[in-house]
Amino acid sequence: MGRKRAFPWRWRIAGALLLVTLAGAGWLWWQAQHWAPAVEQFPVQGALVGAGDGEVDFTALRAIGADFVYLQASSGANGRDGTFARNLERVQGSGLRFGAVHAYDPCIPAERQAANFVTIVPREDDLLPPAIELSKLADDCPDPVSEAAVESELTTFLNQVEGHVGRPAVLKLSRGFEDRYHLAARIERGLWLERDYMQPDYAGRPWTLWTANAALRTAAAPEPLRWVVAQP
Repeated sequence: MGRKRAFPWRWRIAGALLLVTLAGAGWLWWQAQHWAPAVEQFPVQGALVGAGDGEVDFTALRAIGADFVYLQASSGANGRDGTFARNLERVQGSGLRFGAVHAYDPCIPAERQAANFVTIVPREDDLLPPAIELSKLADDCPDPVSEAAVESELTTFLNQVEGHVGRPAVLKLSRGFEDRYHLAARIERGLWLERDYMQPDYAGRPWTLWTANAALRTAAAPEPLRWVVAQP
């Protein structure tokens, strides 16, 4: 009889532990979606915005603490972010500083990519340094591209884009791209690195920008935003 009476209590204890575990997991999930680095440690913060983020309210973005925003603009030789022109128009006058991002494709000649970027990104004195997203590898290019050619073409692209905007670019460098080509030590540009919740160190030198939370829930957009901070 004693064992029969004890059995329901075991289930109750197990159920209580399960509820505590679920509550803790829910709290951690909520924290992850709403976490951003402390403003006291990183006073300058902002976001990366593109077509996948829906209609972003840039005035609201500034109200919640953003100082700047980067807009996805172009990719490869012909790719255009469908919301870039609208976002560019709407961000002007919001009080946010803004810049443009080009997703670099190592399979495509530098001149064609630079032409795509300069066609749609205006030359303005108050524009932030252009950010060049480096995540796609050359391993799957139709024609083989050597590591030396990747660096050479990227350098050509940077020279042309920087000549257009009048300032050095920032390399938005993924861990995979850096592990493959080790460009951080060979191309002297500011670095934009990525790692949720913890400062990244995969480039071997200090970063300029850091994507600290790739999915931050805010009142400024219907979808989570990529939250970025600047090195103090």
